[in-house]
Amino acid sequence: MVRLLVVLTSAILMMAVPAWAQNGRPVHLSAESVLLLASDGTVLFAKNPSEDHAPASLVKLMTLYLACEDLEAGRVAWEEPVTISRRAAETPRYRMGLRTGDNVPFRTLLEGVAIASANDAATAVAEHLAGTEEAFVERMNAKTAELGLHATRFANAHGLPGPGQRSTAQDMAKLIGHLVQDYPASRPLLGGVSFTFRGRVHARRIPLFQDPWGVQALKTGFTREAGYNLAIAAWRAGQRFLLIVLGSQTRSLSFRDAKEVLRFGFAEAGIETIEEPHRPAPPPQRRRPSDRRRHAAFAVELPPAPSRP
Repeated sequence: MVRLLVVLTSAILMMAVPAWAQNGRPVHLSAESVLLLASDGTVLFAKNPSEDHAPASLVKLMTLYLACEDLEAGRVAWEEPVTISRRAAETPRYRMGLRTGDNVPFRTLLEGVAIASANDAATAVAEHLAGTEEAFVERMNAKTAELGLHATRFANAHGLPGPGQRSTAQDMAKLIGHLVQDYPASRPLLGGVSFTFRGRVHARRIPLFQDPWGVQALKTGFTREAGYNLAIAAWRAGQRFLLIVLGSQTRSLSFRDAKEVLRFGFAEAGIETIEEPHRPAPPPQRRRPSDRRRHAAFAVELPPAPSRP
């Protein structure tokens, strides 16, 4: 009986050890919650994936999902003009500069939501699709049940702190997975880096788009409550990977966290190998002319220098 308890205890402890510690390749993160999924849903990396967290602007993934759903159903058109309400125009930052009474193409508002993470654009989209933001939020929460996002509750369309607005890395991974799979038109929106509205270029600098990590869709989010969040869909070697990073300490650390976990995940999936960093040989020391004789005499006493790899 004692032996059985020992075996069971050992098994439980092994299960509790994070995957990144079992293979001897530690990954150090600032994020509070992280989840990386392979194409088949296999968990490649997890840190507190079911921990309750403020989603910040990752809420806009659901706003985009419902917008794409209505586009596909023909209830709205890409170039359809949207009249901006005073409430939308006055939604707190970040904003793309919408003004009350403006008529803005629906496509431009979606670019504002996806690329600029504009809160005024998210409110305008919600009002246009459902009449009021409150009615749109009801649709959002109904869709969470349909998609199996059981730990998620939305309070608004943009992600600013709201009563009870919470989610988890598990749910956010499901959401971006459904978005890019169900509505491929969302990928160029979430992969966009700039758009122009009223003569102003709204651009975002995302290092992961330049790095060779296969990132094609990405949404950022930040509030003081949430920290820095990321939702990512990446394609590598014909496989899709979904990554959620919640609660990093800074924007740059969120990108670093994402890069570290993607690198780890690709190795776990057998796509890449993680090698020890190569240390370059130190440059040869320059000798003064007066020291030539001394160094030449001493050189015969030294072992031969190792050849470079």
